[in-house]
Amino acid sequence: MSTAIYQTSTMDLRRRIKSRIMILVLMLAAFLAAVPFVFISVYVIYKGATSINLDFFTQLPAAPGEEGGGIGNALLGSFIMVSLATFVAIPWGIICGLYLSEYSATKLSKFLSFTIDLMTSVPSIVVGIFIYATIVLLMGNFSGFAGSCALFVIMIPIIVRSTEEILKLVPFHIREAGLALGLPRWKVILRIVLPGIKSSLISGVMLSLARASGETAPLLFTSLANQYWSTSLTQPMASLPVQIYNFAISGFENLERQAWAGSLVLVMFVVLTNLITRLLFSHKISKKKG
Repeated sequence: MSTAIYQTSTMDLRRRIKSRIMILVLMLAAFLAAVPFVFISVYVIYKGATSINLDFFTQLPAAPGEEGGGIGNALLGSFIMVSLATFVAIPWGIICGLYLSEYSATKLSKFLSFTIDLMTSVPSIVVGIFIYATIVLLMGNFSGFAGSCALFVIMIPIIVRSTEEILKLVPFHIREAGLALGLPRWKVILRIVLPGIKSSLISGVMLSLARASGETAPLLFTSLANQYWSTSLTQPMASLPVQIYNFAISGFENLERQAWAGSLVLVMFVVLTNLITRLLFSHKISKKKG
């Protein structure tokens, strides 16, 4: 009896040690993943914080060598192009993800899955070249519309894959319960499955939004740039990533400082967007529990 108790306690001790070791490994991995982001954020704040003021957000870029100016036109252009791409990509991506998850056995689903895998692995600069060849050359000029199309192509596979994977995590008995009540399958999906994963879906959308907001290469081939205020989707349009790129390679100290400030704005936008989304949905979840 004492031998059995000793063996049991020894096994429990080994399990606890292994558990502690794995927890430490996970904590170390999380720390190592966070270190690059912390260093990048601190360095960008150090280089760019001094150039941020109200004029930086509301004024047009200053001439090379002159002080002042801002990136107001680039912020407006990025907002227009990313908003248009998001408006189209969200419903399309969620519908495709639903189809891949709920009707995975069909031939169309397999073809669609293969296509999404290819789109995920395509470099963003290739997307820009593709949109340049199919839209820019057809329209005869660079445009905000072409830039939105490039961002749309980049966002779609992220939304589709995140939607598909999230839906696969929903237990099948939830679907069975809806079907047992006599609801058609499409109503079960729209009224039972989707509302339950709303916060997770928005996380996938925010991930694609963050990716699209920081893309430079495809916009160089599609929307190009504009030194003035532009809201026309048929004309070249400024964007924050391209503006940062142009300022960074200009060779002028004042523009390089503004490039760092623009990088800080871009980083803070991505961070704050994710934080606000998480805070809003954690508040809703706690309210429901209360």
